[in-house]
Amino acid sequence: MKGIAAFVAATLLNRAAAAPPEPPTNVMPRGSAPTVTIASGNIVGKERLATEAFNGIPFALPPVGPLRLKPPVRLNSSLGTFDASGMASACPQFISDTDANDFLSTILNTVSNSPLFQKALKVSEDCLSISIVRPKGTKAGDKLPVLFWIFGGGFELGWSSMYDGGPLVSNAIDMGKPYIFVAINYRVAGFGFMPGKEILADGSANLGLLDQRMGLEWVADNIAAFGGDPGKVTIWGESAGAISVFDQMALYSGNIQYKGKPLFRGAIMNSGSVIPAEPVDGPKGQAIYDAVVAKAGCAGTFDTLACLRAAPYDKFLAAVNSVPAFLSYNSVALSYLPRPDGKVLTQSPDVLAKAGKYTAVPMIIGDQEDEGTIFALFQPNITSSDKIVTYLGDLFFHGATKSQLETLVSLYSPWVWDGSPFRSGIFNEIYPGFKRLAAILGDLVFTLTRRVFLEDATANHPNVPAWSYLASYDQGTPILGTFHTSDILQVFYGILPNYASKSIQGYYANFVYNLDPNNAGGGTSQKSKIAEDWPQWSQDRMLINFFADSNGYLKDDFRSDAAKFLAANAEAFHI
Repeated sequence: MKGIAAFVAATLLNRAAAAPPEPPTNVMPRGSAPTVTIASGNIVGKERLATEAFNGIPFALPPVGPLRLKPPVRLNSSLGTFDASGMASACPQFISDTDANDFLSTILNTVSNSPLFQKALKVSEDCLSISIVRPKGTKAGDKLPVLFWIFGGGFELGWSSMYDGGPLVSNAIDMGKPYIFVAINYRVAGFGFMPGKEILADGSANLGLLDQRMGLEWVADNIAAFGGDPGKVTIWGESAGAISVFDQMALYSGNIQYKGKPLFRGAIMNSGSVIPAEPVDGPKGQAIYDAVVAKAGCAGTFDTLACLRAAPYDKFLAAVNSVPAFLSYNSVALSYLPRPDGKVLTQSPDVLAKAGKYTAVPMIIGDQEDEGTIFALFQPNITSSDKIVTYLGDLFFHGATKSQLETLVSLYSPWVWDGSPFRSGIFNEIYPGFKRLAAILGDLVFTLTRRVFLEDATANHPNVPAWSYLASYDQGTPILGTFHTSDILQVFYGILPNYASKSIQGYYANFVYNLDPNNAGGGTSQKSKIAEDWPQWSQDRMLINFFADSNGYLKDDFRSDAAKFLAANAEAFHI
């Protein structure tokens, strides 16, 4: 396990070291830098080989001081001439539990709190911004479709500058489907998703989702000046970003109108959809708030929330990061995540989905074959059915009975060849029960939850098309298989420019243009037409199955007993 921890730490260090250097203060780029004029000022970007980038454009007032733990406040003052040629600041990150003493947490704390890491990411509470990449030469009036990216990271970490949309846009140009890429920076962890009855009473729940919504509104107001079409926005996210995509569809019980028009017309969800959750002021959320208050030294004060807002940054950061992180034993029993508050997220997402209380738009939704392997790395003591039941009951599902948990666990075979990474036989069992736990965690949070959502979606909105997939292109990777987040390497960054990467980017480009991954019309050519037609999920529940060198088809009926049980007992499985 120490080897895995060292690998994770090295990956974080490499990302930090590879980040672009901080640009000199108040120095504007020379030459004919691309410049766009919007209502708030002149935005000066950076020219690249085939694209132009505009990074870190503020859309809200800095959420600091009395605005910490408050809904975002729209920026209405002038930016003057704004240098958008550098790198957007990252919001404060929650990479590991600051109070933990295990080997992995110690390494991650050392890395994430190092001056190199903090400076490379430009970590700051003043981080609410939009970054844009467009094809070189794009101008106002071109009306290119827009792909709006919401990063993932368990609602606890992530930043927009981690995802450079340049290669995506360049590949889209080559396919004859030029579009504009937009990335949103939103608050994460305790800065963006603090729970508790005090937060609920203050009207300050689900701030990260409100940040995302305000970013979408900024796009509606300003993207035309960059050459985009505000009427052709597709929202796309991975992991927590994909969960956020559904949440944006469901905010205010499905109201996506802004100034009389919808904020987006299509959705892409990679590894995430509906996450059933306890209320903001429920027992689990309140325990998190109380722990943060105690760590910050605010317990016993007349107004604990005011005390948190007034706390020095370093002290507040240490407090919000003192609860269990998702790269830990607690895994995806997240400390911070969107929770129903009765106003913004009016009910638990599973309830909203089942009732059809969301705006249904054409969508692509799918999973990696082995979603749970990364999240089962940290529990080597869970080696039996009884221990899995206790683990899920103690940390995940307080509303489930022991009988319900026992039934759920019994639906997963204890035999090593049945677990995840799937189809790997007797291999990859790094501790007794690892592959079984990986299968359960992956299905609960991602794979089978997706199927249950699609069943509800097609029942409530049978005329709204949906396409679904399973990615298997990393089959054979030791221990992890086609693991959660491996699509970031394959699909977003295109590090492996194989058939899977090219075909998925082609399907997505078609969808951005036509709300249909099979329709290569529009743009400058039809190079994005893919050999294999992707059937709608409603057509016999068929998935497209992505491999490294080919695409196949797969019936979405695997592990059906577990899926039916989850659908029938959804109210018991709220995180």
